[in-house]
Amino acid sequence: MPDRAETDLPVTAAIVRAALEAALQTDVELRETSMAWVFLTEGQVFKMKRPVHRRFFDFSSLEARHHACDEEVRLNRRLAPGVYLGLSRLTRTGEGDLALDGTGETVDWFVRMRRLLDARFLDHALGLGTATDEDIKAVAAALAGFHARAPVVRPTPQAYLDRYSEDIEGTRTAKTDGPFRQSADVFGRLLATLDAVPQHEPGLLLDRLEQGRVREGHGDLRPEHVWLGPPVLVIDCLEAARVLRLLDPFEEYATLAMECSVLGAGWVGPLLFGRVSETLDDRPGERLLAFYTAHRATLRARQALAHLLSPSPRTPERWRPLADRYLAAATQAVAILENRATPQETRSS
Repeated sequence: MPDRAETDLPVTAAIVRAALEAALQTDVELRETSMAWVFLTEGQVFKMKRPVHRRFFDFSSLEARHHACDEEVRLNRRLAPGVYLGLSRLTRTGEGDLALDGTGETVDWFVRMRRLLDARFLDHALGLGTATDEDIKAVAAALAGFHARAPVVRPTPQAYLDRYSEDIEGTRTAKTDGPFRQSADVFGRLLATLDAVPQHEPGLLLDRLEQGRVREGHGDLRPEHVWLGPPVLVIDCLEAARVLRLLDPFEEYATLAMECSVLGAGWVGPLLFGRVSETLDDRPGERLLAFYTAHRATLRARQALAHLLSPSPRTPERWRPLADRYLAAATQAVAILENRATPQETRSS
């Protein structure tokens, strides 16, 4: 579902920024994402949900945004203790002035975080050439430990397969829109192969569910969410939709490896997979990892191009080259699925 227009938000980003600068007596940097306004000072981050409505969540109301902020703090403390400090309120005085945590009516909510050094986020470190093998080993240890501690979850087999089928159908619907047409043939090939797995080879995915491998994880594991520390911290999980967090840990690892490869760091994946496989004593087969990689890369290509549907997209020059890199990664992975002679190694050793 596309985002709804933000007609109900009573303030603009510029107004909120000015209010924070007045309250904190310091300069505030604004960064915008599709789901949030992020206000940064030298030592803190204040994150405000935008009133968007998508297939799995609806932030249209103040109550929904408050709940989502609560959930963001609770869930992200699992992998980033000490970073998520709590909630703050944007309030309005009787005279109509905005304040931070004042006594007036609540206009909106912030997630308040400790700011982490940009250069130690994995995407920055890969770009700077400062990420090392030891860094990736530490990331693997942190993630494997998190997933090993997480309780097993058991959605119904149909619900588990539906998440993939619905993503595929969403991309199939989107690929007829303007910015997608240039890559329609590539999307068509990818979707035909991906769709065949839940339709005709469901055991590739359901074996993991039956083996008790599915956990409530992070849901959006990207290099820009991994802080190398020390210690390693992981922020910005998908707090709004629990169904998107119920997955095989190796889908998370495949996502992170794919994202690093798109950034030109293909060396991360083999090291990451080797370490987490050893720690968890779990070695999924090549076809399963190829499906996870192709599925996530195709979805990320769709999300990149969807920015161009906006009348005034942020950094419009960025999205098509990024989508093309995701499509290349998906095409490489889907070739493994198209090779029906590849042994089906779906069960863990």
